Amino acid sequence: MKRLGVIGTMVWDTIHQRDPGRSEPVEEWGGICYSLSAYEATAPDGWELLPIIKVGGDLRERANEFLRGLGRIASLEGVRTVPERNNRVELFYRDRSRRCERLTGGVPGWSWDELAPLARSCDAVYVNFVAGWELDLPSAQGLRGGFRGPVYTDLHSIFLGVGTDGVREPKPLTAWREWLRCFDLVQLNEDELETLGGALGDPWKVAAEVVGEATKALLVTLGDRGAAWVTAAGFDGLEIAPPGFDGLEVKAAGMPATSGFAPTRLVVPDPDPTGCGDVWGMTCFASLLGGATLREAVERSNTLAARNAAHRGASQLGRLLADKSPILSGR
Repeated sequence: MKRLGVIGTMVWDTIHQRDPGRSEPVEEWGGICYSLSAYEATAPDGWELLPIIKVGGDLRERANEFLRGLGRIASLEGVRTVPERNNRVELFYRDRSRRCERLTGGVPGWSWDELAPLARSCDAVYVNFVAGWELDLPSAQGLRGGFRGPVYTDLHSIFLGVGTDGVREPKPLTAWREWLRCFDLVQLNEDELETLGGALGDPWKVAAEVVGEATKALLVTLGDRGAAWVTAAGFDGLEIAPPGFDGLEVKAAGMPATSGFAPTRLVVPDPDPTGCGDVWGMTCFASLLGGATLREAVERSNTLAARNAAHRGASQLGRLLADKSPILSGR
């Protein structure tokens, strides 16, 4: 079995004002749990998953219960208990697309020394910046230099700081070129791309300039409109390198750099965007690992992210994503 390592943070969410007519908040797992649930539904044949997660001791028992309820998990050897309180987020919905997040807890990130033996036991690694500090730049550079398989990242919360009252606030990403060179495939949303390239002019031009030998593809989610991408010359999918080969092979090398767009073809009544990016990213990477082309992977990701928008929370999400019943209407 090949092994996919998943780096992220389990978050205990308390959600206010999400559901009309409900006065009491909802409590449930969030954060990397959305990605883990998506893997349960999208795991390619011959692959298993290794969660690489730090969990506060106050919620370790609950975390174990969630993780053991998932399928295709190799082991929990990469789940480490830390003395700090587990990360908790209070979500206050203003409307379906806007919300305020307040973060408490102090689960630390990973040093490369801690991460190295776990990452090297894997054939591919998925990094989701849920807290925003799962890796610092030296650790990410250690992963890039010390791991030979493909590395996918969703940079999401790396663009968020934490104010004195715990409220998440946008922040610029310093040394962003160095950050991007640490990953083969980079996922951003539209606002994050604007933050990344806004100071330099046209963000899409910046996207075209950063893909190349290090970063093979920049993937940009566009909410319910779908997703777009810019890729390095000839990149259209992954080929897992054979033993002894250092790096990714690129299909049809020598072709010009490309861009593309795939619309979302499903619409959800009363959608909840929580976790959609996490589901999207895992679906995309798992599909690529299973041999899909980039367009095929993006189209599948759009569909499963839309299905997630019809659900509330990460519990039982894997079953919903795998279920093909027509809960959605076509656009």
